[in-house]
Parts: sequence; structure tokens; C-alpha cells
Amino acid sequence: MPQTIATRHFASRIMRLQFVVLGVLIVLVTAATLVNSYNQVFDRAEDTSLGIARSVASLPQVIEEVSVYSAQDKLALEKLRHGQLQQLAESVRTGGQAAFVVITEDRGLRLSHPNPAEIGQLVSTDPVALTGVESVAREHGTLGESVRAKVPIRTANGEVIGEVSVGVATESLTGALAASFGWIVLFALLAALLATLAGRFTVRTLKRQTLGLEPAEIAQLVRDQQAVLYGVSEGVIGLSPDGIITVRNKAARQLLGLPHRTELADIIGRHYESAGLDSRLVKAIKEHERAPIRLEANSNAIVARVSDVVRDGVELGQVILLHDVSTVEALGTKLDAVQDMADALRAQRHEFANRMHAVLGLITLGKTDQAEEYLREVMDSGPIIAPVPGLELVQDAYLSAFLSAKGVRAHELGIELRVSPQSMLFEQVASASDAQDVTAVLGNLLDNAFTASLCGSNDPWVEVDLLSEGSTLHLAVADSGAGIATDDDIFSPGVSTGSSLGGGHGSGVGLPLIRRLARSRSGEVWIADAGGEHGGAVIAARLPAVLAEPKN
Repeated sequence: MPQTIATRHFASRIMRLQFVVLGVLIVLVTAATLVNSYNQVFDRAEDTSLGIARSVASLPQVIEEVSVYSAQDKLALEKLRHGQLQQLAESVRTGGQAAFVVITEDRGLRLSHPNPAEIGQLVSTDPVALTGVESVAREHGTLGESVRAKVPIRTANGEVIGEVSVGVATESLTGALAASFGWIVLFALLAALLATLAGRFTVRTLKRQTLGLEPAEIAQLVRDQQAVLYGVSEGVIGLSPDGIITVRNKAARQLLGLPHRTELADIIGRHYESAGLDSRLVKAIKEHERAPIRLEANSNAIVARVSDVVRDGVELGQVILLHDVSTVEALGTKLDAVQDMADALRAQRHEFANRMHAVLGLITLGKTDQAEEYLREVMDSGPIIAPVPGLELVQDAYLSAFLSAKGVRAHELGIELRVSPQSMLFEQVASASDAQDVTAVLGNLLDNAFTASLCGSNDPWVEVDLLSEGSTLHLAVADSGAGIATDDDIFSPGVSTGSSLGGGHGSGVGLPLIRRLARSRSGEVWIADAGGEHGGAVIAARLPAVLAEPKN
């Protein structure tokens, strides 16, 4: 209901504005048209009166009659009232457009007039033509308001002997203007009708395009949009119905490594297929996929979800939400390492409990000597579950426990896990200061090696080589698998070697994750040896600033 009221208010304001503008235009156009029509009508009247006056003044009988009367001291009024000049003037007046035709002699005395009683009287207006010049003016005389043309009557030698005054009454001019005004009103009404129809069409179009929102509401929506887009940590990209990128926030730019808004390469205003987006994201947009997809961009692990936006049955486009899952995946990898250690501790606890039961049984039976000998053997041999050859070379408690935990897992899978005798971590007695990152990288490499070794030889093994260099840890993991038989970069997102030679080194997620984790510390993970016919693969890693050097 509030939206309907707002729409009506908006529509009424548009209509009122249109009618105000239309009214002002009609007034201006009407005034201009009337002024123009007034001038045109009076110009035609002036031309008509001047033409008639010139024609009458050039008639020979008029010149002859006026010459006779101008030479007389006293006019014969009765003769003039029924004379040739009066008849000629009246015939011109009744047969043309003139309201009157008045002929005077050189003293300004009337020789003809529509009112015979005025003949012989001095003209009521200035007989300016007697000076030898023609004039056209709008004057008020005995016959009322009129447009008057005054033309001198000349003899053959050019002497002025009188004038002809021809007038067109203003009443006829007013009628012409009234007729013009009627047309103007008609056109104004037609314009008002067209404006009304155009206004209704405009309002309906605006209502459809603005979804019934008023300008103030649209402005508030823009402000809210900016606040939301740049206030959330998730990336947001908006597409118009025709696939043009209309909006993207700062988080989307940072996650995808997009150029700044001020740069020419900015994706806003470009079609999504030509904006340089990931091919999987382009496919999801094109096919309107609802399921989330995982991307790797700008060293970020991203989960993208494409949603269609529809309001009141109108398709407004699509919205792409981008979530950074790098931290979550890194934590997941670290938790996997912790879980492996917990499983190993659980197994060792079970082993320890069994041995303690044996000791308790011997003591209960009074066989203390045998119990003592049994404990001495346990201390010398260590745990029997998942022995890791070479583990004594790793003096860091955390790394030793982690490798022991992985040894339990390897033992369950039937794999021999061993530490390379060339490992030199023990010489500096370095300890892991950032054990979570170390175990995350090492654990992922070991898991991939376990998978590869099971698909390789009948006697699977995995070997770990550790080397310390100051606070930097170098490590390498080798396996007895069939090697990496793919030309694809196994560290690229979604690339897995699981189908090559029946085995592989990952599911397409872990390796990119640990490489990103290593690079975040200015380290690296790489393939040291792809392996093949003569042995399995070797994957190495360098992790700076993960070891705490002992103080002297």
C-alpha cells in the first residue's frame, strides 16, 4: 500500500509538472502567435490600403476633377455630393476591402466621403500627403479606428493638388485575429490532449523502469547499496539482464585481482564473457547454475554462487557472491594434522594400557623380577605400533609426534613411513615455532604420497627428508608410486593426477592450498622429481621462519 501511494504521488507530480510546462508553452506560443498574426493582419491592411490609394490617385479623371476643384475658391457642395469623384470613391469602397475612400484637394477639404455631409469639410487627420509623401498609419478619425494610407494626387508636371486617403476598419482586422485565436485554442486543446496521453505513457514507463519507486527512494537505495557493497567482506558482482557487469565491490576486486575502477581495464560496463573472469564462473553465469563453484584466483580460494534476481516478474539480472575460503581451508588442513596426532595418541594410549595390564598382572602374581625385565624391554624398544625408522633424527617434539601419528596411519594402510638418514634437522636442535603451518604442509604431502604409493609397487613406502637452515625448514617427501604422469600443473586449482597411472598426488585442492600457504610465508612448494618408470615422485617445500633457532 505505501508503495502504491508513493507511485501515485510520483505520477501526480510528473503530470502536474507536464501541465505546468504545457501551460507556460501554450501561453508563450499563443502570445507569440497573436503578436505575429496581429502584425501580419495589419501589414496586409496597410498594403491593401496603400495599393488602393495609389490606384485611385493615379486615375486621370481623379486628377482632372481635383485640378478643377483645387482652383476654385468656393466648392459646389451639392455638385460634389452627386459628382463623379463621390461616385468613383463609393464604387471603390463598396467593391473592395476599403472601409472608406476620401479624396481631398490641396487645402485639405474633402471632395468625397462615405458620409456626404462631411464633403467640403476639412479632414480630421493630418493631410500629410499634401506635402508630397506617402504615409501609412493607424489613426482615429470621423470613421473610427482604421489603418489609413494617404497618397498625394499629382498633375502631369508633378504638382501636388490633393490626396487620397483609404482606410481599412479595425473591426475587420479584429475578426481576422479572432479567427486566428480560434485556431490557436484548437491547437492548444490538441496539444493538451497529446500531453495528457504522453504524460500517462511516461508515468507508466517510469513506473515500470523504477519498479514503482520514487526518486527519493531510488536515491536512498543507491546509498544503501553503496553501504552494503563496500561494508561486507564478501565479493559482490552485479550483472544486467543482457550480461553487462554493472557493479562490483572492493572485496570482489581484491579477491579476483581485478583492476581499479579508475583503470581502463575495469570490468564495469563490460560483458561478463569479455571481462577476464574464470572460465568456470563464466560457464556458471551462462547456464544459471545454482550450485556453488570453487575457484582459485589471485592466490585466493573462492567459493562463488550465482543467483538470478527477479522482482515482480521482471528479470533484473544476476548477482555473484564470492566467499574467501582460504583461511577455512588452511584451518581444515591444520585440523587434519591435529586429528592425525589425536588418532596416534589414542592408539598409543591403547598400546600403553595393554602393556600396563601386563605389568599389573605380573606384579599381582608376585613376579616382580619378570615385571621389571618387561618394563626394561619396553623402555628399550619403544612403542611397537607404527615404528618410523629414523624418527630419532627428529628431535623436535611436535614434529616427532606428528610423524609418529602419520606412522600410525601408514601402518594401517600397509605403508612403510621412514625418515631419511640424510635428514639434518637434529644437528641444530631446531624446534618448530609455527608447527601448524609445518604440519599442514607436511601432512598434505604425506597423504598424497600415501595415495600414490598404494597405487605403485607391491611394497609401498614413503620417505621424509628434513633439513633446517636457520629458521627455514626444507623438506621433501618421496614415494614408491608410479610418478606424476600428467603435463598439467598439479598445483593449479582443480587439477588432479588421481587418474594418471591408476594413482595420483591429490584431489585438486590440497596442493594448491599448501602452495598458497607456503607462499604466504615467502616459501614455495614444487615438484623436485616427477618420477616415472624407475620410481615415484618427489615433492619438496621450503618454509621460511617456521623454526626457532636455539639460543647459545
